[in-house]
Amino acid sequence: MPNPPTTNRIYLARALRDFGDGFVAVLLPVYLTSIGMGAFQVGLVATLALLGSALTTLGIGYLGARSDRRRLLVMASALMVATGLAFAASSTFALILLVAFVGTINPSAGTVSIFVPLEHTVLAHSVTDAERTRMFARYGLIGSLAAALGALASGSVDGLGVFGLSQMAALRAMFVVYALLGLAGGLVYASLPPDPVPDTPQLPSALGPSRGIVYKLAALFSIDSFAGGFAVQSLMALWLFEKFGLSVQLAGLFFFWSGVLGAFSFPVAAWLSRRIGLVNTMVYTHIPSSLCLIAAAVAPSLEVVMGLLLVRAALSQMDVPTRSSYVMAVVTPAERPAASSVTSVPRSLAAAASPALAGALFSAGYQAWPFVICGVLKIVYDIALLWTFRHVRPPEER
Repeated sequence: MPNPPTTNRIYLARALRDFGDGFVAVLLPVYLTSIGMGAFQVGLVATLALLGSALTTLGIGYLGARSDRRRLLVMASALMVATGLAFAASSTFALILLVAFVGTINPSAGTVSIFVPLEHTVLAHSVTDAERTRMFARYGLIGSLAAALGALASGSVDGLGVFGLSQMAALRAMFVVYALLGLAGGLVYASLPPDPVPDTPQLPSALGPSRGIVYKLAALFSIDSFAGGFAVQSLMALWLFEKFGLSVQLAGLFFFWSGVLGAFSFPVAAWLSRRIGLVNTMVYTHIPSSLCLIAAAVAPSLEVVMGLLLVRAALSQMDVPTRSSYVMAVVTPAERPAASSVTSVPRSLAAAASPALAGALFSAGYQAWPFVICGVLKIVYDIALLWTFRHVRPPEER
């Protein structure tokens, strides 16, 4: 039976977390360049942040099949608090690399997070099959709107100067706010009900009969995420700062509207998936968004670039709720924590490699190449996904 109190608490916790991720993704390159780092070092920080997230996500996904998910979510929130405070106090490159690796900093302002496998499992258990995709669409809508507001809030760094704060002090203050958001999210998770006692035997391993499907999905998702790592939001912001001289305030406003468009694409994706199916929705909205990114990389003016990127924002996230719903639908309930983790971790590992490569291309003067590579690889992924899973349907489509 649906459990609205549980879903609403997860929605609130995600909103708090994504608000913090939203402003951190914009301010991270500003902070790192302010303490003397170059484009390659910014990319390396992003790479280590995604790599560390992948490893912790793998561990927490397998623990989620055997441990109380409420306790694990509270522990993850404590790590978010520690991450924000450590970034606020750090100024040396080696220390920042360490904190990025072991902490929860998210340079993509997306769903790459140790919280995701646990939240997906709790949500999937709280609704029926017919409601599952709409629920994930609401989950994504709320998170993306919060991230958009967070991106908009990044512009407050310039405004804090009226209170006598230097830009560096204002940037450090925002990392403290990030820590406070982690604390608030932890309190919300602590109010969740404990996991119910399972009424079916536990699998001897975290993955059982759906192992083959999960591994195929993980391999394909890793291609998508490797591509996406070339265009994470922190690197996109750096590109706009360096190529067009965009201010932090205007960048925050742009990423706010990008986030709003992405957020409202989620309910559209849920509506569309009921008519053409989950896999078709993922593919047929993703390919046009990749073409927009490729065009933006070579566009001649800031106005054209922003227009193309906004169109991309309205399309590129429609695969997020459908992908989450699809993974939860094609595995057994007992396999859901591990399935979410196993499909998330290769994505995170693959995404971790590409920001450093993109930073190296930036430093070498090839600033358009990361976005072209991203778009081409994503189109390859979409075609492969459609071909491989066109006949594997979730229960509501059979």
